[in-house]
Amino acid sequence: MIYEVAEIAVKAGQEIDFEKGVEQAAPLFLRAKGCHGLSLHRVLENQSVYRLLVKWETVDNQLVDFRGSDDFQEWRRLVGDFFDGPPVVTHSSSTARYGAE
Repeated sequence: MIYEVAEIAVKAGQEIDFEKGVEQAAPLFLRAKGCHGLSLHRVLENQSVYRLLVKWETVDNQLVDFRGSDDFQEWRRLVGDFFDGPPVVTHSSSTARYGAE
């Protein structure tokens, strides 16, 4: 399992609209090849920063299959205007697990 973490800064005052856009876009991710779920987290220390965590089967499912799709364009249409700069995206895989997830 690959975890995509997108740190997204949102323009001040547009946080709720951004959250609604992510909610509308969730089905786009969930129907994508290799997607195993997603969650949105708001950074407590900076309420205008979010982390979108998406579980993928492979990195290519995100970088090739999803990013090359019309659904990705729709995702950007739904939320892109709320971005305060480009998202910072990283990918990771689990090396160890301790306790409940």
